Formats: sequence, C-alpha cells, structure tokens
Amino acid sequence: MTRIYETFSPEETRALGKSLGLKASPGDIVCLNGDLGTGKTVLTKGFAEGLDIQDDVVSPTFTIIREYTDGRLPLYHFDVYRIGDIDEMDELGYEEYFFGEGVTLIEWSNLIAELIPNRALRILIEKDPAKGDDYRKITIRQPEG
Repeated sequence: MTRIYETFSPEETRALGKSLGLKASPGDIVCLNGDLGTGKTVLTKGFAEGLDIQDDVVSPTFTIIREYTDGRLPLYHFDVYRIGDIDEMDELGYEEYFFGEGVTLIEWSNLIAELIPNRALRILIEKDPAKGDDYRKITIRQPEG
C-alpha cells in the first residue's frame, strides 16, 4: 500500500513523523530516503516524539548510529550515507538492531538495499521548489501482507 502526503513546513513534516512513531511496534524497520536537506532528520525527530523519546535527536552522519532508549520503545537511528562498504554494517552488528525489540530507522537506506528486510516501511521525501522552499512530498510504502 502506498500513501502520499504533502507538507508545507518543517512542523508539518515533524507532525507526520510523530504520527508514524505513535503507531510503531517492536521490530519495525523504517527506511528514509531523499536528497540532502529534504527533511529526513526532521521527520525522525517527530518519529522519536511519537515514541516518547525526550532526548534531542540529531543526525548520526558521522557516528552512523545513535541509540535512544528512554521512550516506550528503543529507537536505533542509522545514517548510512558514509558507509563505504556493505561489510561495515556487519561490523556495526546491524542484525541486532534490525531484528531486535526496538525500532530501527535508517536514513539513506537505498545505499544498503540488499540488507533491508521486505517487511520494512519505506519513506521517500522529495522537494518541489515550484511549490515553495518548505514543501515536501512524502511517499510511504508499506510492505504487502
């Protein structure tokens, strides 16, 4: 099933993320893709709010993963933009996160597509400058079954 949302401000993007976080369950995997500056981290901040996470959520661009464990479910926030080789994911122990009891959210998941289980929720965030600087088209694809 595919749903398309349009947001016109960072606050609306964050609110959509929060609504997704409210529905999250243990073991969920969420894949976030989109160009630089499209709002992947903004949506993630909202997602964390939906999990009742109080920590300030920041992009793990240089650390690759950040763990937030103070909410109703743990959130494992990956940013794999700087992964040079898929074997680096093995070194990080990605399977513990992907198949654990928390929620795994992966920015730039298209770069590690071969590791993503079919059950993952896939989100694409796109800009359209003709509709304004803060406009985002957010396409959410839920797995079949």
